[in-house]
Amino acid sequence: MANTPYPESYYAASANAVPPRPALQDDVETDVCVIGAGYTGLSAALFLLESGFRVTVLEAAKVGFGASGRNGGQIVNSYSRDIDVIERSVGPKQAQLLGQMAFEGGRIIRERVARYNIQCDLKDGGVFAAITPKQMGHLESQKRLWERFGHTQLELMDQRRIREVVACDQYVGGMLDMSGGHIHPLNLALGEAAAVESLGGTLYEQSPAVRIERGANPVVHTPQGKVRAKFIIVAGNAYLGNLVPELAAKSMPCGTQVITTEPLGDALAKSLLPQDYCVEDCNYLLDYYRLSGDKRLIFGGGVVYGARDPANIEAIIRPKMLKAFPQLKDVKIDYAWTGNFLLTLSRLPQVGRLGDNIYYSQGCSGHGVTYTHLAGKVLAEALRGQAERFDAFADLPHHPFPGGQLLRTPFAALGAWYYGLRDKFGY
Repeated sequence: MANTPYPESYYAASANAVPPRPALQDDVETDVCVIGAGYTGLSAALFLLESGFRVTVLEAAKVGFGASGRNGGQIVNSYSRDIDVIERSVGPKQAQLLGQMAFEGGRIIRERVARYNIQCDLKDGGVFAAITPKQMGHLESQKRLWERFGHTQLELMDQRRIREVVACDQYVGGMLDMSGGHIHPLNLALGEAAAVESLGGTLYEQSPAVRIERGANPVVHTPQGKVRAKFIIVAGNAYLGNLVPELAAKSMPCGTQVITTEPLGDALAKSLLPQDYCVEDCNYLLDYYRLSGDKRLIFGGGVVYGARDPANIEAIIRPKMLKAFPQLKDVKIDYAWTGNFLLTLSRLPQVGRLGDNIYYSQGCSGHGVTYTHLAGKVLAEALRGQAERFDAFADLPHHPFPGGQLLRTPFAALGAWYYGLRDKFGY
């Protein structure tokens, strides 16, 4: 059977040591079969195990193989579309419930790290950096919006203040969120997987779900085994393929690119980001960066619609890094990689149930580190019969991309081109 290793990345190269996990080669029974050992699946598994369920997790490759182990590692609150956009779409009652959950994912991550002693270089503090006065005005509105939902760990920064936290002269101001922060994302996933096993959960790697046999007692088939369960949670996101055709129709895998420098040393690293906060700018096609635990700069940005791998990632991202930090012109890039996230037309997550016993969450739209941890909790609540928060997500309206599978990529790319021009000219 094929063995799928981690793609080359800084995270894979610096991952904590873990024992090998077997592929499924038997027929097993469980209460819940989780498809996908990324953040959504691992979070759901942990909450279910803590509630007394028997849980089996199937992973097609290795824990955190997808976006959970390749992302920028930033703890960013809310959703890819903010609460005011949701409120205009669904009304104040549903938006109120979703708004109350918008800041929960980061708290779940910190609780998991503390409870299970997960070593993932957790640091507090995230910066939203405004390049134009219009973006600064948006941050002022965002602060008022978030504070309306009880989120108060926020500080608006003028141009002088933001230069105290990031040595970049592009920004006119920004907002600091001290409940934001950053982590080594693959080590977080590996620590959560170990926590799943510590509670009696079973995790199989190199065990892709190839078919779901639906019914009163659904069965998930893998190449060499099968899992019979009372419930199934589908948590494959951008790496699900066409396993569940209903989910593929309303989403599109997209790629984002990340580079990592050689170690910068304490002095240079501190000169760039003195408080070790992570940063993302406010453009539609945004750039994001932070320091790793060993003082490298991790810098990401760019979107490839349809999830193709660019031929030269460094050529795409290095100029963005040098625009922010020209002082790094002689610094070597040690790692460059791409990873896929799942985009929805609304840029809001898709949550729901197929039949009576197949639950899913997907489509974080580039905003997944915190949302996926919340999603796991909401899915577990639904399986326990507490569906109010699940229903708040499930009732969000979603539509397929115009033109179906064939035209979704060019339409999305055209939209990104338009917003890219708006970013460029400051609209």
